[in-house]
Amino acid sequence: MSNNIAADICIEFDDVVAGYKDFMILNNLSFKAKRGTITLLLGPNGAGKSTVLKTLFGLLKPRQGKILLDGVEVNGSSQKALLAQGIAFVPQGRNLFGQLSVFENLELGGITLGMKTTHERIPEVLEFFPRVKQRLHSPASALSGGEQKQLEIGRALLLRPKVILIDEPSIGLSPLVVQDVFKLLRRLADQGTTVLMVEQNVKSALKISDEAIALESGRLVLQKPASELLADPHIERLFLGGAHAAAPTTV
Repeated sequence: MSNNIAADICIEFDDVVAGYKDFMILNNLSFKAKRGTITLLLGPNGAGKSTVLKTLFGLLKPRQGKILLDGVEVNGSSQKALLAQGIAFVPQGRNLFGQLSVFENLELGGITLGMKTTHERIPEVLEFFPRVKQRLHSPASALSGGEQKQLEIGRALLLRPKVILIDEPSIGLSPLVVQDVFKLLRRLADQGTTVLMVEQNVKSALKISDEAIALESGRLVLQKPASELLADPHIERLFLGGAHAAAPTTV
């Protein structure tokens, strides 16, 4: 049984310390995320949520501890190597080439695949995003905020990732578009993709998540099924910074 549980773990942080120069943001952080699930990272500003994603994607090198993907240590791997291993990162904000068309942005997203494979996969990805598909030859800057976010996610999907790291996908989007993005993430997880997400729109994000992890000062203070946390009357207190009042819990 323990072997099955271990095989079900996709992402593992083991006693990870990471930060910038002498300022450590993650402090002996340990947690596990299961394969084919959405794990939501919660906590007040400065808790280390975005730093978890950046460290996993190789933008920050851990000073201590191990990060494992499917049981294999990936500490210090380059972004190119991590992309090759199936990790895609969709950061905060807009990260498109506004003067280039939607199609050209997708081509750049598949640059590590080669043009032949990229062109074969673009129609497959566009099936997820009918509105973006209709704007294929428009400049990316002409798209709405929701369409731009969908294009960013589509660019990541070209790689057929087994892990998607996504940071604040709802920023600047209307509630209806946010729901579309969340439904897509849920669909991807149901198809086997592991999603690790940072999102301030806590209640909506919890509704489509499987597991919730609360951080404070770069440490794990709570981990439990998202449905249980959603039903917790103290959810706002936990999210806004009172998590230290609760004993660290792992389910």
